[in-house]
Amino acid sequence: MALVVTAVVEPIRAQEEATSSSTVPPQSGEKAESEAKTATTADTSKETEGTAQEQQPPNPSSQNNNKEGETPRRPKEVIEDKFDASNRDWGSYYDPQNVFCGKYDCYKILGFDYDSFGKNPPDTKVITKRYRKLSREWHPDKSKHRDAKERFVKIARAYEVLTDVQVRKEYDSMRFNQEAYFAKYGTSVLWSYAPKSDVTLVILLIFVVANVAMWYSQQHRWQLVANRLIKAAVEDWSTAQGGTPESKDLRAQALKILYENNNHGNETAAGAVDNGEKDNGAAEGTPGKKGAPKKLKSAIKKVSGKEKKKMEEEALLPVVQALVNEIHDFGGGFHKPTWRDLLIVSMAKAPFRLTTAVVWNANYYVRRMRGVALNDEERQVLTKRAVGPVVWDTKSEDEQQEMMKRELWILSNLAEWEEEQHVKNLSSAEQKQYAKLKKKGKLD
Repeated sequence: MALVVTAVVEPIRAQEEATSSSTVPPQSGEKAESEAKTATTADTSKETEGTAQEQQPPNPSSQNNNKEGETPRRPKEVIEDKFDASNRDWGSYYDPQNVFCGKYDCYKILGFDYDSFGKNPPDTKVITKRYRKLSREWHPDKSKHRDAKERFVKIARAYEVLTDVQVRKEYDSMRFNQEAYFAKYGTSVLWSYAPKSDVTLVILLIFVVANVAMWYSQQHRWQLVANRLIKAAVEDWSTAQGGTPESKDLRAQALKILYENNNHGNETAAGAVDNGEKDNGAAEGTPGKKGAPKKLKSAIKKVSGKEKKKMEEEALLPVVQALVNEIHDFGGGFHKPTWRDLLIVSMAKAPFRLTTAVVWNANYYVRRMRGVALNDEERQVLTKRAVGPVVWDTKSEDEQQEMMKRELWILSNLAEWEEEQHVKNLSSAEQKQYAKLKKKGKLD
């Protein structure tokens, strides 16, 4: 087998050598060597280029462009943003601490919707573009809106919230969870301090109100005593009912004035009646006693005792009220208000009263330590303190002297005197019964 192959190959190789020798002329040795080197260098460079081409990945764009029958790709269309930067409707959000965008919605400020933003978030470039557009519209130096400065700050904060993932996540979580907002930023967000007021003006206002209140308070105190005195005088209260000598005197004065007024009126009315009787005597019938018609006499007799008393009280009431209004001081501090009752006057007198009280008490205790007997001034002050200023002022001078003699600053004497005052207010029957019980020793 090998012999056959050798026999076939050797003639072919001989033929190729002959062909090459006949085509290429013979060359010298040096020239042949240089050409051989040149050929070797060329072959090496070709191999290098082929290897580099094999290692370099094909360019898909060039392949696609070179493909016949395939349409080239179109560039992306730029959608125009129709955002209105002058829109003032920025929604609402509960953010009293101004942690985010305050009362405005950060999404609405930049023209986005909360629901659509989460489903299809816009590109950061769109957010930035709208932020810059809003900034130019609401810049305080360029905008004529009154709230431009406030809104300019909110625009910057809205941009920070929407571009920061963590802040936007917290903002979204607190949108419908106010408890989380309170837990993190405190519950004091429900209220805020009012603007500061002028302290001097507030103090002056309080001072004026206090003076007016004291004026009407004193007027009310006087009116209480006046109303009771008027009622006691008109209804003729007894001592047991709460009547006093003052009410008795007041009623007597009112009755006297009423009697004088009635006499004057009766004289005028009598003349008119006499003239009427002369003209109408025949028509009305025979006159009764003292020239009065019988019908008038019968009408007067029909008035009951209660009605007569009520008529008398109604007639006395305006007279008694007029007399009471002339009384400016009932004693015990129950007087009509004057400028001395104002708060400013009381405050001015307070240091003097305090100093006087301290000095008097110091002298009193010094005199007691020295064993000096009580003088009239000290006896009067002690008695007034024991019974109270109201009771003391309502008593006459003789009664006050009697009270001082009984030394009512001693507790046993004061208790006996108060018991006597209580018995005086009882009716005559109750006083007799009280005396019998006391005589038998049945009173505690």
